[in-house]
Amino acid sequence: MSRIQSRFKTLKDMDKKALITFVTAGDPDIGTTRKLVLEMEKKGADIIELGIPYSDPIAEGPVIQAANTRALKNNIRIRDIMEMVRELREVTEIPLVFLLYFNCILQYGIESFFKDCSAIGLDGVIIPDLPFEERDEIESMMSLYPVDVISLVSPTSKERTEKVAKSAQGFLYCVSSLGVTGVRDDFNTDFEEFFSYIDRFSTIPKAIGFGISTPEHIRKLKKYADGLIVGSAIVRQVENSRSADEALMKVGNFVEILRRAMDES
Repeated sequence: MSRIQSRFKTLKDMDKKALITFVTAGDPDIGTTRKLVLEMEKKGADIIELGIPYSDPIAEGPVIQAANTRALKNNIRIRDIMEMVRELREVTEIPLVFLLYFNCILQYGIESFFKDCSAIGLDGVIIPDLPFEERDEIESMMSLYPVDVISLVSPTSKERTEKVAKSAQGFLYCVSSLGVTGVRDDFNTDFEEFFSYIDRFSTIPKAIGFGISTPEHIRKLKKYADGLIVGSAIVRQVENSRSADEALMKVGNFVEILRRAMDES
């Protein structure tokens, strides 16, 4: 059983939901990213997504785009992030997932990328610009190396949801609404309908992402899925910090607040 599967099973046995957090690797620097992972775990995160900096992150809103720019100015490379994950694996077993764009994998080399991800103990990858129908190039890697390729479904993709859900790995990333990532005031999706449809085809854990940014959002949405993903709101804590120490404090406090909301009965 993978770390992702094990974490969801443990949480289900405890009648809890997964808090999945996101930071951009290398923002403000790679050493602080490592500390942020450990701090978020300490304050209640169950799974952590690490964004790989990229010059054209088409699925990201302005907050994460700006974080990508800051990280790229530090000349952060995928191999630097791989080494950070290797070091983290010496001190933590929290599930770790890369979110990155397919061109990054192509530049690295598809097999080399999945082989190295497996070797360092990475648990999954999310590739938002690789449609399910175009995954032929990585299909063989998915069977060779134990790294979950996490699929995304949206409320508007009913005609393809069945195929995606049936073959999903790790967890199914359920996009809350149309558009890019970023903080939202509210959600217009009929989540009851959305998840009742998905549940017809898959029993894999499901997590809602895009726009979740407050304890109120957590309280409203946690009943629909097995986990909730918070990204831009955490990255904003880093952006608004004047030092690495302040970023650690702000992110830790924020994750603690989100965890508390997640665990409320």
